[in-house]
Amino acid sequence: MSMMSIFPFFKVHHFFKGINGYSAMFYPLVGFLLGSILYGTHLVLDGLVPPLHEAVIIFALWVLLTGALHLDGLSDTIDGLFVPKERALDVMKDSHVGGMGMTFSFVFLSLKLSSLLALEAYYLLPLILMFSRLNATLAIYFFEYVSSGIGALLKEELKLKHLALSVVFSLFVASFFSLVSAFFVALLVLFVSAKFFTNRLGGFTGDTYGFIIEMTELFILNYIIILNFS
Repeated sequence: MSMMSIFPFFKVHHFFKGINGYSAMFYPLVGFLLGSILYGTHLVLDGLVPPLHEAVIIFALWVLLTGALHLDGLSDTIDGLFVPKERALDVMKDSHVGGMGMTFSFVFLSLKLSSLLALEAYYLLPLILMFSRLNATLAIYFFEYVSSGIGALLKEELKLKHLALSVVFSLFVASFFSLVSAFFVALLVLFVSAKFFTNRLGGFTGDTYGFIIEMTELFILNYIIILNFS
């Protein structure tokens, strides 16, 4: 929780050797809990404030609960797309946000807020956040990590048993919500992203994990909207 969210109260996460594989195993559960907070907020605000205002509050809370960690990865990844391949990793490591990262992050956030405004099934938010973080666990296990930092330790310590428990938990929850098909939407986002980043960077970085989490959330949001609309 302290790595993937602001809980407990912006505490800095410490990476002790031997626990990081277990940590990655719980990413989907953390996503489910964060989504449950968002849905609980909807239950409290529903009928108290106008629907538009409620959606904006939930959206702001969505960003706040994660400490904008994944959005930062999205922005850095986008900056890395607008430079030559050989400079991409260095640009992504730069703590300064580039013009392209800022612009496209604004576009992304606009699309995500619009998607939340169109979403009627707020009870599915825990599922959306769960599958997005399962994608991060899957990316860590199956694909190369090409940067320095905690990602290498996560990949080294994440075992098949950890991955299996994450997948089983996620599919069990999805079956309860009768939306196992969202799992395949998440996989599509993962494997398209994996092919692209493998060709461009040789694998994944911590920033691209954030990119995948954010893009998975956006795609599943719109998948649910299309299902309900049609």
